Amino acid sequence: MTISDKKAVSPNQFVIDRTLKAPVEKVWKMWTTKEGLEKWWGPEGFSSKVSHLDVRVGGRFEIVMTAVLPEIIAHLKSAGMGDSSIAKGDYTLIEPNRRLIYTNAVDFVPGVPPYTCTTLIDMSATPSGGTRLIVSNDVMHDEQWTTMATMGWTQQIDKLAKLLG
Repeated sequence: MTISDKKAVSPNQFVIDRTLKAPVEKVWKMWTTKEGLEKWWGPEGFSSKVSHLDVRVGGRFEIVMTAVLPEIIAHLKSAGMGDSSIAKGDYTLIEPNRRLIYTNAVDFVPGVPPYTCTTLIDMSATPSGGTRLIVSNDVMHDEQWTTMATMGWTQQIDKLAKLLG
């Protein structure tokens, strides 16, 4: 695996850019099936359960992420949050084995009115039979939350890369 997280082209996005040691079709299944998502979705210290998945334009997903480490649970509680949250998104573009775009709800931050972010997932085959994966995500409402979102995405993509070898 090569890692080259980089700054986004736009100040309104952050980007995670990785090369994974698995073919595009396998990476696509990890993003578009309940079985795949439950194996890697969420940052370190969280388990995930897909409660709804309809991968089509106009479809949506809901993934319950639950903290499993005591120190993370304590941190969440001190921030006024529960140990579980639901990642919710609405698919706006589906190009099989190539691209997913979805809007996701940010409705879990105490004291911050709900809003949406857009996530773009690009996949392309590499000459070695792997997959270049580029995840572009809108920044959040402030720098601290954007930093935490970037860390969370980095950890989840690390989990995916490890799972794929």
